[in-house]
Amino acid sequence: MTPEASAILPAVSKFRRLRVIYGVIATVLSVLYTVIFSFPSALASFFDNGHAATPIIRAWSWCILRTCGIRVELEGLENLAGLDGCVFVANHQSLFDILAVICHIPGEVRFVAKKEIQKLPILGFILHKSENIVIDREAGGKAIRRAREVARHGYRICVFAEGHRYSDNQVHEFSDGAAWLAILTGLPCVPMAISGTCGIMPRGARFVVPGRRMKIRLGTPIPTAEMKSADRADLTRRMEAAVRAAFDPDFV
Repeated sequence: MTPEASAILPAVSKFRRLRVIYGVIATVLSVLYTVIFSFPSALASFFDNGHAATPIIRAWSWCILRTCGIRVELEGLENLAGLDGCVFVANHQSLFDILAVICHIPGEVRFVAKKEIQKLPILGFILHKSENIVIDREAGGKAIRRAREVARHGYRICVFAEGHRYSDNQVHEFSDGAAWLAILTGLPCVPMAISGTCGIMPRGARFVVPGRRMKIRLGTPIPTAEMKSADRADLTRRMEAAVRAAFDPDFV
């Protein structure tokens, strides 16, 4: 090993230790923000069909992103021009996907979540009362009625079409739930590729890895007004292909 390399190694090791400490502190502060913001968010969700909770939830998300030093790049915003309601169909790698969508996508976005989320104290209540769509596979008709109501109240809907988070920096097979929802509500689908978040806080991680970048890339909307339920498999394949094409595995 050269003398130059020997001098660099301690500096790298020190930087890594500092980054770990930063990550622990940022994670603790993020939990504190959650405690602080959850109660006013829960209260505000009772008013104006959940719209009153949006600025609080957005501030909550912004505080976490800024504290963790996460920089978000947004591409393809022109694809939303003239578009009111829509269904964003995205891949999912980290909880930071949700925070970035809330903070950086124009308008008000609500998410499709599994019914198990309602078991979380306070957070489950906020998700439900602020017009997010909780899916119960045994009551599909109720989910569609809920989605139509959410769209009618002026929200855009986001579906993470892989079903749950993956942390291997790949796009996995999409389920047809997002296409089914979009077709039955008549809302156009917008592919959304999210890159860079698998290294920020992968599934199962206890602490955030701070100071990283992530990218959201929006694709061309696909109209669904003339589609039938039988078209959902084809629409799912089209959305998955669009997200795969826009996903950047080298973005860090």
